Amino acid sequence: MLKGLFAKKKENGLDKNKLNIKDLDPLNIPKHVAIIMDGNGRWAKQKGLPRIAGHREGMKTIREVARVANEVGIKILTLYAFSTENWKRPQDEVKFLMDLPQEFLRKELDELIEQNVQVKMMGFDQQLPEHTLNAVHEAVEKTKQNTGLILNFALNYGSRYEIIHAIRNIVDDVLAGNISKDEIDEKLMNQYLLTKSYPDPDLLIRTSGELRISNFLLWQIAYTELWYTDEFWPEFNKQSLLQAIYEYQQRSRRFGSL
Repeated sequence: MLKGLFAKKKENGLDKNKLNIKDLDPLNIPKHVAIIMDGNGRWAKQKGLPRIAGHREGMKTIREVARVANEVGIKILTLYAFSTENWKRPQDEVKFLMDLPQEFLRKELDELIEQNVQVKMMGFDQQLPEHTLNAVHEAVEKTKQNTGLILNFALNYGSRYEIIHAIRNIVDDVLAGNISKDEIDEKLMNQYLLTKSYPDPDLLIRTSGELRISNFLLWQIAYTELWYTDEFWPEFNKQSLLQAIYEYQQRSRRFGSL
């Protein structure tokens, strides 16, 4: 299986499939990493298991990846947990996915607090069950004083709706006289997005071999480095994340300039 862009290559004696944190440049760690966690269902199908087994296994991956991200020095980890389009999935699967935040946080909240991780949620409250929101809000409240990794769950999130929502709010403020239309620029637009408190992602990772963005952070990833892997999300691990960061560090980010 192809792991990202490496495929078991060596460069200058470094085996990119056996990286350690010390192999990374500590001065060039991406501040904000976003991940499209894809392939839970296909992983389960390959093993003859129900799709929900893949989602539960993927929950374990979140724990490991968050731990490694915190150790490496990533400041913000945004995980695409449930999209505005995921409501179209079978009802029993949706129900299971809505129960997962409660299950995950019940098991992991104490460790997240111990590791100085701050839990955040980015998305729209509409449609989300009360027990899902309560679990997330409790974790947000209990970790709000933490100063380490921000673990940001994109839950009931869709980028097109986010942009439309931002435009409506800008129009309301123009009509109310709070701003003029001449003030509308990229900087102002950023302040109306759900990510207004965060820098744009430096690195976007997608698992499962799919080469799509899937309505995730469309505005924010204009100059984000993209990294894809054939691994399904339950297979993604510490080594996978280190490979993605190492590859990121080999690229030259020019943001449209020379």
